[in-house]
Amino acid sequence: MNKGGDAIRIVKRMKRNQEWLIVAAIAFLTVWSAVQTDWSVVHLVQGFGDIYELIAHHFLPPDLSVLPKLIRPTLETVYMSFVGTVTGALVAVVGGFMAARTTNPWTPLRLAVRGLASVLRNLPTLIWAVFLVAAFGLGNMVGTMAIVFSSIGILVRAYAEILEEIDERQVEALRATGAGYVQTLGQAVWPQVLPGFAAWTLYMMELNIRASTIVGMVGGGGIGFAIQNGMKLFQFQQVSVAIAIVLVLIWATEWLTGKIRRRIL
Repeated sequence: MNKGGDAIRIVKRMKRNQEWLIVAAIAFLTVWSAVQTDWSVVHLVQGFGDIYELIAHHFLPPDLSVLPKLIRPTLETVYMSFVGTVTGALVAVVGGFMAARTTNPWTPLRLAVRGLASVLRNLPTLIWAVFLVAAFGLGNMVGTMAIVFSSIGILVRAYAEILEEIDERQVEALRATGAGYVQTLGQAVWPQVLPGFAAWTLYMMELNIRASTIVGMVGGGGIGFAIQNGMKLFQFQQVSVAIAIVLVLIWATEWLTGKIRRRIL
């Protein structure tokens, strides 16, 4: 009797049963969630018709006369995104070095930085904006602060992971020559991580252009605030122009950061 073959078949059967169990669990959770949220394909199809009616009869044609009034809010959105990204990235560079095992051997500090970054990261930018608006009032400063906090949380983790993937042989080789900590970081670590840092920072800029629009809708300023005001006043034809500006702004940011990323990498 081939006991080894029987054991292999049993293991394969158990693995297959586990896979079917996972599929069944996912299917059950999907159906249960759909029921709890009143999800319906029929309502979805009907909703497309309602959306068409809304756009065709309320948002079109766009009121282009509002364009001059939207220049400043658009620039404010760009400014918030840029300042928020750069400030967040600068803080995150320090945090990343403190959170990475390869650059910070002191475990308590490393865990503390990672924990703080996790809190900043796991609270959505919108939640930060709502909290900061309640604390400081409306304005671009609040929107920028919300973007800074979220950027720090995301980039600290990203930078730390990049730092932990470096070729440590280069670091050890430089240390063997008697180089100090700062010199090692500058000559062996920084050149390895710079492309990854730059790529993540540019990606963060793309995310923050979108985030700044949403942040603005809860009082953080910029084009999002203009959209929210227009919706409250039922000025949908003006809102359609603002939405078009947001789409163009996002596309332009993705195009520009993509070109910069290709040059760097």
